[in-house]
Amino acid sequence: MATITKNYTVEGMTCGHCKASVEEEIGEIAGVSSVDAELSTGIVTVTGEDVDDSSVADAVADAGYSIRS
Repeated sequence: MATITKNYTVEGMTCGHCKASVEEEIGEIAGVSSVDAELSTGIVTVTGEDVDDSSVADAVADAGYSIRS
């Protein structure tokens, strides 16, 4: 499978702990190879094979945040 990169805008991240929580939850998804959350913009960049939008949304919700549609 090809490696792809997707960007998501996550609402509610305000500190380093928020960033770490979101990155950790998304990083546990099968096929995800890297996650980078940017606090100033709320943009989370996810790289991996076959990255599923609903899995990312569920992981973000598990961390206590939401993806802006």
